[in-house]
Amino acid sequence: MPTVKREKLLVIEDEADILEVIEYNLAREGYRVIACREGDEGLRRARRDNPDLVLLDLMLPGTDGVEVCRQLKQDPVTRAVPVIILTAKSEESDVVLGLGVGADDYMTKPFSPRELIARVQAVLRRGPLKVERGAGDRVVRDGLVVDMARHEVLAGGKPIVFTPTEIRLLHFLASHPGRVFDRAHLLSRVIGEDAIVTDRNIDVHVRSIRQKLGEKRELIETVRGVGYRFRDAQST
Repeated sequence: MPTVKREKLLVIEDEADILEVIEYNLAREGYRVIACREGDEGLRRARRDNPDLVLLDLMLPGTDGVEVCRQLKQDPVTRAVPVIILTAKSEESDVVLGLGVGADDYMTKPFSPRELIARVQAVLRRGPLKVERGAGDRVVRDGLVVDMARHEVLAGGKPIVFTPTEIRLLHFLASHPGRVFDRAHLLSRVIGEDAIVTDRNIDVHVRSIRQKLGEKRELIETVRGVGYRFRDAQST
């Protein structure tokens, strides 16, 4: 009999056999599992039951997974809850879409129970938004305000909605203007050393951050062959 963990997981998956396998393996590990088969029901349960993590299928009847993820990340009640996308689609465009609307990670079906548990554990170990040690939780650079404590980003005084991973990444780069970080370093410091993700995830998150920043997009600079940096206004 597994020791019951405190984490509560919401699984939104319309295929009954897959949902049963996921629910069984998570429960066997001691997680408390809430299972849903429709997007609208999943949104209601996420807002009502305050899960620690959401596993979300992209192909759902009614409100699809992309829209569910978008609404979760726009709602102040649920936007900090990490989301792992479950998809039968392996094309890069689908992965980019899932991460672009706020998912923290993704898994392509079919996947093994071992991989499922490893991914869930990795995302949960990242925990809630963390402030980089040695850096203030509020960074102001070139008209951009990144406030980790409030989970808030302001550009020209206007709020912009960011996912937890995006705000961690933006805060980390803005806290070290002018310094170049390679993708491996960003994966380790922002997403976590135990995250089972690829360098491609960093590129997708940076693309999403730039899109949301609009006129401020040029603050995030690409250093070809190396990685990314936050523009040092004093050196330009």
